[in-house]
Amino acid sequence: MTSSEQERYATAEQKLNSLEKLDDVGAGGWNWFTIRTILTSGAGFFTDSYDVFIINLVTPMLGYVYYASNGNKMPSNIEGVIKGMSSVGTFFGQLLFGFLGDILGRKIYGFELLIIIIGTINCATSSSAIRGVSAIGFLGLWRLILGVGIGGDYPMSATITSEWSTAGKRGMMMALIFSMQGIGNLAAAIVTLILLAIFKQAIIADVMNLDYVWRLCIGLGAVPAVATIYLRFTMPESPRYSLNVEHDVEAAAQAKGQTVSNELSQMYTKNEEKRDHWAEFRAYFGQWKNLKVLLGTALSWFFLDVAFYGLGLNNSAILSAIGYASKPTPFETLWANTVGQIIITCLGSVPGYYFTVFFVEKWGRRPIQIMGFTMTTILFAILAGCYNILIEKSMPAFIFLFTLAQFFQNFGANATTFIIPGEVFPTKVRASAHGISAASGKAGAILASFAFNVLVDHGGAPGKHAFLPETLGIFSAVMFMGLVVTILWIPESKGKDLDEFEEEYTSQASSSNTETVQIDEGLKA
Repeated sequence: MTSSEQERYATAEQKLNSLEKLDDVGAGGWNWFTIRTILTSGAGFFTDSYDVFIINLVTPMLGYVYYASNGNKMPSNIEGVIKGMSSVGTFFGQLLFGFLGDILGRKIYGFELLIIIIGTINCATSSSAIRGVSAIGFLGLWRLILGVGIGGDYPMSATITSEWSTAGKRGMMMALIFSMQGIGNLAAAIVTLILLAIFKQAIIADVMNLDYVWRLCIGLGAVPAVATIYLRFTMPESPRYSLNVEHDVEAAAQAKGQTVSNELSQMYTKNEEKRDHWAEFRAYFGQWKNLKVLLGTALSWFFLDVAFYGLGLNNSAILSAIGYASKPTPFETLWANTVGQIIITCLGSVPGYYFTVFFVEKWGRRPIQIMGFTMTTILFAILAGCYNILIEKSMPAFIFLFTLAQFFQNFGANATTFIIPGEVFPTKVRASAHGISAASGKAGAILASFAFNVLVDHGGAPGKHAFLPETLGIFSAVMFMGLVVTILWIPESKGKDLDEFEEEYTSQASSSNTETVQIDEGLKA
């Protein structure tokens, strides 16, 4: 065996040993590393979902304040733009921060939260120019900027959480952080309810006092972000990025409060050469075995988010059925809408997140995603085929099926499409691949929101959703396509060390066996 081969095998084995040690001592238990990761990443996702969901509760208020001449309703084209601007910003933020996270390192973590804070504060303080742009126009602009920060949080939080966790807890940690979306949705509705209660008499006396309420509703979303931004900016570089990309084992060990031997430190001297991330990206995904995994994570997220919008189309029917539709006064209407949104959020959505947290390390990511797509395919098909009968004669059954669909989207692909891209790619392209996958999902949501808004009203009056049963049938087919993509191209990552997804990975057993055989052959010669 040549000296270069001996060095290569020794390097592979020592690298594996060093990573195992980092895992054992670092984020493996419920210690400060774990708590810090949950606080920093969880607060971001809480803020993301709060900021996205709050606009649904705020737009009716904007109708009363700015569109009294339009029957106190914001025109649908303007409402669509206001709600959609954050999605467009999110799409670009996911791609931007995904690539920056691999090019510059995970140390940029915190800048996306800073953008969220700036965007949120400016949304809350939007005002009009004397001539020209209105307050609503500025609100749309700042929601676009807010969306960039929200988008950046996806690849950065997923990658940071994944790389600071051990194989046995990684999926649970990522699912727990992602579940903060459900809590953020719920918090947005609860905060709105509290503010409406505080301003009740003022709103009844003068509906224009809603101008205070909507601004406070949006502005309070910045509080958890401000509370944790220091933790993000002071979080050390990811140990895996230091080791696998910068080849700086000393920095990797220091991040988790360890020291390394002089021999290992000298072996992994920091790589000062400028990396060509684009060349690495093209070389890695130029291989079909790697590209198909990226296609799997991106397309499954795309199909999920197309149909995720489908559940939202049923909200008006649910609210009407449970008695939370329009009321005689502005306050009563807003109160009923907010309470109704709390009920809808709790109908399977929040429980689904926590079923994923509990089962993701027991069942695995792939089985949960397959189960989620399978169940939603069936449920959308039932809702499509029996829609009119259920609405007219069996509303409790409709609500039950709606609840199940929400449950199996969150105890299913909604969580796993976030988890899997953060695990199944090597460190050098992990954030980029997660950003592409997340952006693909957001593209599906944007497509659905524009295309299906028109499609559901085909053949009927605007707002009557005459084509909704057929649209739900399309969503069932989309869910089936997500199932096919998952079965064909999504690998299982449960229980695997992230190092197993590195290109140069050599299992410790195989490297030892190879070395032994080659040494034996050398002795015989």
